[in-house]
Amino acid sequence: MNKQYELATFAGGCFWCMVKPFDSLPGIIKVVSGYSGGTIENPSYEQVKKGDTGHYEVVQITFDPAVFPYQQLLDLYWPQTDPTDDGGQFFDRGPQYRTAIFYHNEAQKKLAEASKEQLEQSGKFSKPIVTQILPACPFYEAEDEHQHFYQKNPERYKQERQDSGRDAFIQEHWQK
Repeated sequence: MNKQYELATFAGGCFWCMVKPFDSLPGIIKVVSGYSGGTIENPSYEQVKKGDTGHYEVVQITFDPAVFPYQQLLDLYWPQTDPTDDGGQFFDRGPQYRTAIFYHNEAQKKLAEASKEQLEQSGKFSKPIVTQILPACPFYEAEDEHQHFYQKNPERYKQERQDSGRDAFIQEHWQK
């Protein structure tokens, strides 16, 4: 990897819904759907979907921090999620759909912790912020059919977002 690029790894529920907000922005080199945080090497979607591998569904973002700083990624990450839900995200339930920020270095850790603290202090939510901030661990790329799902299956993607309650939640809590 080019030395000027960095990685960011975010869990925000279904990875299908976490690619588009980051994709195609200046300084974002690529966004890959995958699995991280669990105990099984090279897990399949079917294994992770069962919820007993310890893996989260995640997106791993390769970015140029000179163009799109990590703080800007965090500022974009939070409003994609319900950071108060420790049982999953929207209609996707289970530990594989929880929220987490996986940091790749100490600078990312400090920024992630500070952004979480700022969100907690903002009073935006009455419940505690439960998004975990964890050290990055092995990342396993998801199967091809899960990569850039919003582009490959635009109608199903749109329906999934609507049916899940994600868009309604974002509208109500983040876009006021």
